[in-house]
Amino acid sequence: MRAEGVGIHYLFDRQQRTVSPTVAHIRRPGGDNWALADVSLEIGTGEAVALLGPSGSGKSTLLRTIAHVLEPDTGTMVTEGRLGSLLSIQAGVMAMLTGRENTMLLGVLSGMTPKQARAQMDEVKRRSGLDKHYERLVASYSQGMRARLGLSIMERTDPQILLLDEIHEALDHEFRDHLENYVNDLLAAGGIVVATGHDHPMLERFSTRALLLEKGRVVADGEFSEVQADYLGERTG
Repeated sequence: MRAEGVGIHYLFDRQQRTVSPTVAHIRRPGGDNWALADVSLEIGTGEAVALLGPSGSGKSTLLRTIAHVLEPDTGTMVTEGRLGSLLSIQAGVMAMLTGRENTMLLGVLSGMTPKQARAQMDEVKRRSGLDKHYERLVASYSQGMRARLGLSIMERTDPQILLLDEIHEALDHEFRDHLENYVNDLLAAGGIVVATGHDHPMLERFSTRALLLEKGRVVADGEFSEVQADYLGERTG
């Protein structure tokens, strides 16, 4: 996975609403912001990289750019391999569908045939531990239940690159252990993991590297403990 000079540029109108460049000229301008600016990095197979930095530093934007949810305004982002991403507490699931229906929908959207997606349903139910709730609307789920469902569905799509945006922090301790084991297995098989969150101890347990972002720029890249010390202002030399 490689990024070269990646930039994400947002334009705002007078009400501070995001506007696209095609309509910006007909709205009263309200400023702009580079959510990412000249980001270059390379992540190899078997690497787990934690993104550290304060709120608004660009961590979530970088994850969404890696996932191709956002396309760079400058530079290039190249990823090779199947992507699995959990980029919000909602975990990509739809509230007005049941757990079973979400398994079907997200499986097909990930590239499975309907037959393949149906074949995963009982295994997703077992892995998620949702029991009877699997047949109920996701709108009735807690945040942790949604995260468990999203993670269980994502695992069955067999990703080679896993992106996590604070989603693990909604999981209970049992499922956090499950996620850590899954991440370690993925890395041992040559996969890539990029994760962000405020649970630094958990990130450190599976991360082989960390990046520190400030105002959309990567300002440090190295071992987790050293980059964390830079972030927390504890580095002494």
